[in-house]
Parts: sequence; C-alpha cells; structure tokens
Amino acid sequence: MYIQRAVPLCWNGWRQMRESRVRWIGVGIGAALLALAYPIAGQKGKKVEEAVIYQAAPLPDRIILTWAGDPATTAAVTWRTDTSVASAVAEIAVAEDGPLFRTKGHAVNAHTEKLDASPGAANVHSVQFTGLQPDSQYVYRVGDGANWSDWNQFRTAASGPAPLEFIYVGDAQNDIYSMWSRLIRNGYTEAPKARFILHAGDLVNRGIVDSEWGEWHAAAGWINRSVFSVPTPGNHEYPVGADKVRKLTGHWRKQFTLPANGLQGLEETNYWMDIQGVRIVSLNSNERQREQAAWLDALLSGNPQKWTILTFHHPILSTAKGRDNKELRAMWQPVIDKHRVDMVLTGHDHTYGRSNVTSGTSGVQGGTVYVVSVSGPKMYNLEREPWMQRAAEDTQLYQVIRIDGTQLRYESRTARGALYDAFTLSKVKGKPNKIANASLPKPEHLRMAEERKISVK
Repeated sequence: MYIQRAVPLCWNGWRQMRESRVRWIGVGIGAALLALAYPIAGQKGKKVEEAVIYQAAPLPDRIILTWAGDPATTAAVTWRTDTSVASAVAEIAVAEDGPLFRTKGHAVNAHTEKLDASPGAANVHSVQFTGLQPDSQYVYRVGDGANWSDWNQFRTAASGPAPLEFIYVGDAQNDIYSMWSRLIRNGYTEAPKARFILHAGDLVNRGIVDSEWGEWHAAAGWINRSVFSVPTPGNHEYPVGADKVRKLTGHWRKQFTLPANGLQGLEETNYWMDIQGVRIVSLNSNERQREQAAWLDALLSGNPQKWTILTFHHPILSTAKGRDNKELRAMWQPVIDKHRVDMVLTGHDHTYGRSNVTSGTSGVQGGTVYVVSVSGPKMYNLEREPWMQRAAEDTQLYQVIRIDGTQLRYESRTARGALYDAFTLSKVKGKPNKIANASLPKPEHLRMAEERKISVK
C-alpha cells in the first residue's frame, strides 16, 4: 500500500518539477526575445546618421505645394530626388469622386536644378500648373514617368472676395521633427479647410544643413502636399558663408516656387499675392529694408483688396529683451500706418505678444494688429511692453485666422489645441478697425523671476 501510493506521488512531483522547469525556460526565452525587440531602460540603440535618414532617393520626396502666380488659376509644386532622375514630370487632373480622373489628366514637364548639399547632391524639380479653374479641386502626382508619388488633392482659391481661412506660425527652427510636428499637425486638425500655411521665418536653425530641411518637410508630411505654403525668410535662412557674409541659403529658391513680383534681386523672398479679397505681402527683413519700404508704399497705394496682411521675420514691436528693431520700425511703420495695414505677422523673438489696434507704442489708433509668435521649442525671456494685449513665454503656438466680409476672427492655440488668445477685428468705413478682445483665462503663461536665466542667441 505504501509502495503503491509512493510511486504516484514521486511521479507527480517529478512531472510538476519538469513542467515548472519548462515554463521557466519558456519565460526565459520570451524575456530574451522581448529584450531584443524592446531594449531595457537605459540601453541605447545605434543612432542612425541624419545623412542616411534624409538622403535623396529615386522616388520623389519633400513634395510641397506653393503659389507663384494667381492663387485662383495657378498652383506650383516642388519636389526632390537623387541625381539619377535627370528629367521629371507632373500629372494633374480635375478631381472626381472615383478613380477615372487618371485617364483625363495631362502631363507638365518639370524644371530641374541641382542642389549641392551635404552629404551629396540632389535634383530639385518644380512645375507650375496654369489655366486652372477658380475654387475647384484638382489632383496631381509627380515622378519621372515610371516612378510616381501618391495622388495629392488641393483646391484653387476663389476668383474674388470669399471667406478665407489660413494658419500662421512663427519659428519652427529647432528639434523640428521631434517637437514641431505635433503642433503643425494639430493646426491642420483645427483648420482642415485652411487655404494656406504662413511661415514667418526661421523655418530651420541652420539654413545650409540639408538634414534640417529634411526634418521640416517630414514634420508636416503630406500636409505640405495638399495645403499651400507661404513662407518668408528669417535670419537663419541667411547663414554666414565662407566669405563671412550672410546670404540666402541655396535651399530656399530651389525648394520653394514662389512669386517673383517683388524687388529685383529679392525674388521669392519679397513678394505679394491677392487671395479672396486679401492682399498678402512678404517682406524680407534681412536685407534692403529701405528699398522695400518704397516698394511697399507703391504696392499698397493701388491696393483694391479689403484686407491687407504683412508678414516678415524681425518684428518692429519686439517681445524679447534686448531685441528691439528700432531702425526697421522707423523705416516700415510709417508705411504701415499710412495704408492702415490690418495685421502684421512676425516671428524671431521666441515668445508671444499681440497688440490691440494701435500703431505701436504711441497708442495711436491706426487699426493695425501686430503679432509675434513662436511654434517651435526654442524659448526666450519676454520683456513686457505697454502695447501687449496678450503675451506668453514657453508656449508653442499656432494661429488660425478666418476672414469673412468685414470681419476677421483670430485664434491663437497651444500645441495641445487649447485656446490662448482670440479677438475679432471689424472694418468700419472711413475709420480705424474696431477690435473686440475675447475673454480669456488668467494668468498668462509667464515665467517666474527665478526661471528667467536663459541665454539669447
């Protein structure tokens, strides 16, 4: 009896021990596989070189939609390949509800330029679509005739005054892919019907570094293919060359196809366009500022549009300590006041500040609203000034501007999408614009005194 009972007990014990060992071996193998797939905290993989991540290939990349002519009847697209693609082409068709548009489009041969950029040269291709119908949807793709991008869709502007919505952002500049991408994507989520995105300079930190432009294009991704971009250059698009002179980066004119209707020699940096009752003017605040003042005065003297919005990089009402641009203000503000420009959208100071309808620190009612904003993660100290209706530090922001008839509605939102600033601007015949500021939560996003230890570069 003892033997009969003991044998099963021993067998069961051995079997349980064996199953336990098998389970632990299985757990050990699983843990090893997980460790390979998911390194434990503190372990680092080998960093992929930026030159590898952003190197050009035969397939199109960095596809971006801009205007070089009338937004109602034209569109421009620019893209990049490696140098093996010597000639390129774009196809365009009227958008339809199904796939049959593919048989109804036509091809446009691209203009191709070589871009010498570390770690290797690339080819940049551009096409201008003309003869388009106003307020109509089109689809396009780019390639070499055998290898193509996806089909992308856009809508032309209306031919006359119509409700207009667009997004405005200040400096993206640093850590663009990791820190700016969520902001620009959230901006598109908030305003998916935006006609364009206005960039107020310093799109990147080092204008001659190709990988930073790769980050900028990658951060917005397909948004750049379907929403038009309207950029103005900042000082970081003017790197110091071997001759110790600041010059516009070679990337600018090759990767953006923009209007060439400004001062000769400042093509595609100083330009203007009319869209749906609004005149948009890009001034190049980096060079030839006095000449642009005279040019702007002449341009606005015959302006038939109801609304006028200027963009340039260096603010004439500064928000950051020690960065007041007195000379630029003396040259440009009299022209702005004379023509009662509605809004001036700038960057550069890595803080946020927005005025009432004043013409600067004097408090004279001129009808102009000045804005300084920042969308990237680089932040400076704010210097509070009497002209500021609303201000912020350490806050990434995008702005959505909607214009309809005699009213302009403005919203500034954080990277999370939270409303931070808002107002409505109304046209009053024969008088300065009237502003209605929204009721906004206090306190503002401002640093404590002990937090103001930051270096300004």
